[in-house]
Amino acid sequence: MTDGAWIAGFPAAITVCDKDGTILSMNPAACESFAEEGGASLIGSNLLACHPEPARTKVEVLLKSGSRNVYTIEKEGRKKLIYQSPWYENGDYAGFVEISLPLPAILPHFVRDAKAGQKEP
Repeated sequence: MTDGAWIAGFPAAITVCDKDGTILSMNPAACESFAEEGGASLIGSNLLACHPEPARTKVEVLLKSGSRNVYTIEKEGRKKLIYQSPWYENGDYAGFVEISLPLPAILPHFVRDAKAGQKEP
């Protein structure tokens, strides 16, 4: 497997932008997810243009602060985990990665803390 080849076949949408919000890369799932907005042609554009308020302001804050944002959504009956996190190049803040991961309707949750005294079923 070549470096990065796994990203093309990964079943979650992965979008990468620089610290100014310019979209650098989108895997095929991201291109498909954002097909109505332009898909792969969004590469090179600023992701702020893709977000209406209040999401636009939230993204601006994330870009400036380099903080992480994690939440779930439901859209068209499908649940997704949205994970937005900074990425670094040579230790310097370089931008953001957004992963949009489809979730099953029922998601098992396991506590793996030995102190909690709970075990997986």
